[in-house]
Amino acid sequence: MLDLKNPEINFAIQTTRLAVQLVRQVQAELVTRALTKEDRSPVTVADFACQALVAHLLAEAFPEELLVAEESSSALQKPGAEKNLALVTNFVQRALASESSGPISERQVCAWIDRGQTDRANRFWTLDPIDGTKGFLRGDQYAIALALVQNGAVQIGVLGCPNLVNADTPDLTGPGSLVIAVRGQGTWCAAIHSLVDWKQLQVSGRSDPAEARLMRSFESGHTNVDQIGLFAQAMGTQADPVLMDSQAKYAVLAAGTGDLMLRLLSASMPDYKEKIWDHAAGSLVLQEAGGRISDLDGKPLDFTTGRSLLHNRGVLASNGTLHAPALAALKQIGA
Repeated sequence: MLDLKNPEINFAIQTTRLAVQLVRQVQAELVTRALTKEDRSPVTVADFACQALVAHLLAEAFPEELLVAEESSSALQKPGAEKNLALVTNFVQRALASESSGPISERQVCAWIDRGQTDRANRFWTLDPIDGTKGFLRGDQYAIALALVQNGAVQIGVLGCPNLVNADTPDLTGPGSLVIAVRGQGTWCAAIHSLVDWKQLQVSGRSDPAEARLMRSFESGHTNVDQIGLFAQAMGTQADPVLMDSQAKYAVLAAGTGDLMLRLLSASMPDYKEKIWDHAAGSLVLQEAGGRISDLDGKPLDFTTGRSLLHNRGVLASNGTLHAPALAALKQIGA
């Protein structure tokens, strides 16, 4: 069972919930139909405000703990970024209204953001404040991903998925889901608004490659779309793919709605190394639900190498039973 009285588990759940509330508020106020494709200011504000909030709450709860996170405040301190910095500060101030003893300064917010610039340590938390930025702007799937890593092993992984209902139906209506995995305690899901009635998740038992449901992204920035098609052919997969962005895919894999997920190397970025915050939380969510994750060569993901997975090449995630056939198919297509 999930030990909800454990201070670290409780912190991870409550902090992710507050972060979801904050980014939803940014989305409600700043993402409009009139927004142009070039205007990414809402996701910029949400990213930085979420990281500032989580970093501050971590420092309050566990002052000695370190944070490895995506953003640096330098982008907010450049000429022309004054409006975004003011917005970030305002959203953080409002998120902390119940505990704040006074106004929060822009300087404080920048300092909180920069707590996430840790490079490597034996023990640290890692955060992706908005995973799936285009999904955030479209009103589709995105996730807030928070994880605790100790000695290279993820101990706690939390995904706040505002548009995912019960983690097994990717429905864009409803309250959204919070998914948490704790090493040795399984993977659990509850509605974000209530955090009651926790449901344990389990991967599918599907073993026939022809029936495998492949998770595919709408966005193709860090993968190789053509090779994914070749992979599906090599596997003999006939089932329709499940289209979704962000680490919400890991929640869907853990719930048994999908079976396989790939991050292949893009031809335009053949040496790309995955960032740890893109997979730390999701990897444990999948593993504790009975799934398996490795790189494209079958090696475990190595979270000891700093901010990137320097010793790994791409990512393969599965329900476990399909992992060996998937590795064979990757070798067959030369991926």
